Parts: sequence; C-alpha cells; structure tokens
Amino acid sequence: MSDSAWASQFQAIYDRGVAAWRAGRRSPATMFSTEDMAFLVRNGCSAQELFDFVDDFLGYGEPDYDTVLAVQAIRRDHFLNVLGGRSTGHVARMADLPAKTAEVDGIAWLPRLIVKARLKLRGEMPADLMYGCGGDRPFLRSVNMTLPQFLEVVRDAGADDRRIIGTVKDCARSGRPAR
Repeated sequence: MSDSAWASQFQAIYDRGVAAWRAGRRSPATMFSTEDMAFLVRNGCSAQELFDFVDDFLGYGEPDYDTVLAVQAIRRDHFLNVLGGRSTGHVARMADLPAKTAEVDGIAWLPRLIVKARLKLRGEMPADLMYGCGGDRPFLRSVNMTLPQFLEVVRDAGADDRRIIGTVKDCARSGRPAR
C-alpha cells in the first residue's frame, strides 16, 4: 500500500474515531470497527494507541491530527521496514518503566520518555501507557521538540542514550527544534 493510500485510510479511521467519541463510544473496542482495527494492526498501530490520541485531542485539544499522522508514519515505517511487518510479541510492563521523577543529567521525565519512544517504535506499549501523553507533550515543548521529532531522534540514535540526551539538551539550549 502506498504511503498516500495508507495516510488517506488512516485519516478516515481517525475521523470515524472522533465521530464515535462524540457519540459516546469512548473505548478502543467500541470506537473502531473490526475492519478498522485490522487495518491499524497491519500498519503497526493498535486500536488503543489511536483511541488514546483521539481521546486526548478531544479531551485536551492535543495532539492534533497532523502530529498523530507523523508519529504513526514513523512507527509504520519502523514496523514494516525494520520489523518486517511483524509484532515482537512483547508488551512492556508498567513496573519496568523509569519513574516519572527519574532524571538524567538533571532532566526529569527524559529517562521515561526515551523508554516510551523505544516501546512505541517496537509496538510494545502496554495498554495503559501512551507515547504523547499529557506529561510527554509539555516536556517536549519545554525542550523545543515535537512528538515526531523526538521519536525520530530515538529511532536514529538506536541504543545511544547519550546521543538522545545531547540532542534534547541542544534543542533546549538553542531554542531550535531537532533536525
């Protein structure tokens, strides 16, 4: 499926999710049809992940659709081209994540967000965890980064935490987003 065909169908599913939420269907199981869920899974997205994005947008006004599309496009590319379109079969446990208060180089939240971004790329997010949650978004704004930019930095850095930390510090210091 071409990227543009995928994006078009993804937006249609997102829009149906918005309509379902407004109609009171506010769970992943009731928000999306079986066909919609199958499309999402084939493209590296769970119904829970898309539900969380729709729910936060309608509840808090963010993230907007363009951000959701960009994040899911990065995940989709990783899913199809790195993971070969297959699930790892692993789901992380919440207890294994760094605490929200954990710090690296005096920067709280960053250790947790690095782990969340890696889980997002691999499709290993537990149902009660969201990449792009109400804690991630203000943190990234404070360091002049967006959800897609941070996900790309983590993807490109692989296991190199120091590279990620350095990029975050550079963005925060310079006032300019990552490239």
